[in-house]
Amino acid sequence: MELHELLPHAGLTVVEDMPPGNLLPPEAGWRIARGIAAPDGAVCGKLDGAWWRRLADADGEFLVAVLGHRIGGNDSLWTRVRYAGSDVPGLTGGPGFVALSLDGQVLLAEVPGTDGLRVTALDRLPERLQEAASAAGRETEAERAEVWAAVPGRPAWPLHWAEGIGFNPAAPDELLIRLLDVEVGFLHGCDRPTVLDAAVAHPDPQVRSRPADTFRPKLTSAQWIRLVRAEPSPSRRVLWAERACAWGVELPEDLYDILLAGPSRAQAAELPGVPAHHLRGFASDADPRVRATACARWEDLAAPLRARLLADTDEAVHTAALLAHHTTVPMPREVFTPLPAPRRALEQCRLSPELEAEVVRDGDTEVRRALAVNPWLSAHSVAVLAEDACGDIRSLVALRPDLDEERRAAVRHDFDPLLQSHTLPWVEGLHGDADAMRRLSASSHPLIRRSVARARRLPPDVVERLAGDEDRAVRLFLAESCDDAPAEMLLEVWRWWDGSFSHPDRPRSHPHFPREGLLRFAGDPDGRMRRLALDDPESTPADVARLARDPAAEVRHRAAEDPRLSPADAVWMLNDPVAHVRQAAMRNLRLPARVLAGLLHDRDTACAAVTNPAIPVPVLHRILTAAAAAVAAGR
Repeated sequence: MELHELLPHAGLTVVEDMPPGNLLPPEAGWRIARGIAAPDGAVCGKLDGAWWRRLADADGEFLVAVLGHRIGGNDSLWTRVRYAGSDVPGLTGGPGFVALSLDGQVLLAEVPGTDGLRVTALDRLPERLQEAASAAGRETEAERAEVWAAVPGRPAWPLHWAEGIGFNPAAPDELLIRLLDVEVGFLHGCDRPTVLDAAVAHPDPQVRSRPADTFRPKLTSAQWIRLVRAEPSPSRRVLWAERACAWGVELPEDLYDILLAGPSRAQAAELPGVPAHHLRGFASDADPRVRATACARWEDLAAPLRARLLADTDEAVHTAALLAHHTTVPMPREVFTPLPAPRRALEQCRLSPELEAEVVRDGDTEVRRALAVNPWLSAHSVAVLAEDACGDIRSLVALRPDLDEERRAAVRHDFDPLLQSHTLPWVEGLHGDADAMRRLSASSHPLIRRSVARARRLPPDVVERLAGDEDRAVRLFLAESCDDAPAEMLLEVWRWWDGSFSHPDRPRSHPHFPREGLLRFAGDPDGRMRRLALDDPESTPADVARLARDPAAEVRHRAAEDPRLSPADAVWMLNDPVAHVRQAAMRNLRLPARVLAGLLHDRDTACAAVTNPAIPVPVLHRILTAAAAAVAAGR
């Protein structure tokens, strides 16, 4: 029965589905109902009419969640309902429920347990929860030892443990190596050399490939090379070689020999860094794809090999040879006209003066757009395209490396500062040239200044200029990429940017980001600035306790991560209305052992709880043993 059928069947009228608010979340309600960090006296024998009347407001309304009755079994959202009956609603004896009064003061619940239904009834809920948190926080060392001696006990959610245990910072290398036979999701972020060594040597190809098949692989060059060598599939072997080269790995010559001798020779021939002695074989290879690849190394080919490729009867090879040849020799019209796809010639070849003069005024916009990026254009043609009627063409001209800044400023071009931008390769190639950086940092074009800001090191005068740039993306890129970014600018950027997927936690993680004096922001109206107060070395546990109750979730999250958080406050924050705050509290090492052990056996919290570094290493090993047995049983 669907939720919106079950509730009316129980005599309840659905008012609305409630978005997450500031009240106790259902996840915490379920946890309390199961007895985890629950107040004393929460269990009762029966929910009579008096309790239901205390739960409902004057209109008979309250909040309810029914176990397993959301799309996908997600029962973590409240549904606001109204009950007009005089008896008790027909929720008891069903799959399980938790109900909360609209003011957050009364909680009723009924959940299945090992000994039958567990019934909970609480009033003065916030006050009782605070009392329970304080009591849990007084846990003794002997009590902690007793709790951990009993874990894992009966494994309730071992698959959740398997998913999370690899992200526990206290897990030793030997445990993570054991985990490779059970679950490998943690390898996406793993940077431990010993564990990665074991992964790339693992007999299971899915385990071996996981550390490489991620956004930012942490493999060393030696590990990449071992991964390539160990791959039995010729096509995937070349794929891993391509990935390795993309991350700057220099493959040894004998590995190129192996890759080129396999059935994926054509793909291997395209790898960068192929030793030059292979080129003669490429030029005469039976596979035209390999011969065409040889043309990409035109400067490394001897004259007889170039002549052979220019005379090749395969159209693709012949075209590739022509395009390569005419990067040094101007292409006449009689060569250009028969080309099956002339765009590449327009973009990369030297053109004869007559041909260039003709195409630069071609009526086809696509022809002129391709020509605008050609590095061999004459100054006259560049000037013509700089006055082109098409704005897209003028915008391309404005980014040409052969323009001086005076001519660049004269080009009328459109630039949307809100569009995502990428570093210009030609600017990146000049990052080590201090004089070029000085000149380009004063460019009229924001994208060029943004590209300068991506340099890892910059002269002090360039840093000063970019730190005051009117384009805030310039300042952001300086904060993300440049080791010389100044503290004042980093703090200014923090006010509107707290990290991205490619540069997480920048600017706050920048070594120049200020640490002293941040307590002055403890009362700032902006929650993002209040977050900084706990980074101040003069901040105290009392500051942590105060910010743990801040109205802004991002501030509470920062407090929940702090190792100075008191055990009682760690328990209290498990009731936070915001999920990522609760999860941070679950990972806090000050969480009492009895509460943490309970979270390990709760469906909603097991995966996050097992990442808590306070779990002793022997206990982690026992948890992994239980998880491995469950995974093996399910295979």
